[in-house]
Amino acid sequence: MISRDLSTAFHPETDGQTERVNQILEQYLCMYVSYHQDDWNTWLSLAEFAYNNAEHSSTKQSPFLTIYGRNPNFDSVHISQDTPSGRLSTNLQSVQKVVKEESESVIKRFRKYVDRNRAIPPDFQPGDKVLLASKNIKTTRPTKKFSERWLGPFEVLKKIGSHAYHLKLPQQCKSVHPVFHVSLLEPVKQSTIPN
Repeated sequence: MISRDLSTAFHPETDGQTERVNQILEQYLCMYVSYHQDDWNTWLSLAEFAYNNAEHSSTKQSPFLTIYGRNPNFDSVHISQDTPSGRLSTNLQSVQKVVKEESESVIKRFRKYVDRNRAIPPDFQPGDKVLLASKNIKTTRPTKKFSERWLGPFEVLKKIGSHAYHLKLPQQCKSVHPVFHVSLLEPVKQSTIPN
């Protein structure tokens, strides 16, 4: 079953695999595009083919082998047109089983590594006051270097999913989408100084 997961802006950790593929394709295109960078689309299909034919560290095989049960053969003399479908099907199933096992192993190791340093995110309730990280918010200030790192406080209206919150933003921020990942929020600390 395929489940649809949504991510929030400026939070690439939710789709790291796609982000990594994009980085690799960008590196490949960087080597072959012209000086004016106006021909990148002519190289894209070759970049995709090279990526899909390269061995991946997590599965120990190429995506082409994983999907089709074989790697492409560039020597047309050795291409066999009479591969029995039964043998190909069996080969494909065994390849996919190995890939699934390798992927699960990599995911377990990755989770163990990531969870080791991950703090439990705060659980905000509607009505709570939070500060919003200003790093992804455009302001009219000339430079971010001397701008506030946190904006607010803003009121939490509701929780969206497991890690995002809908905030009540002022009217002058109407162009900003009001849903933010929990990593961009900090609880407002109450002052211990009386009045």
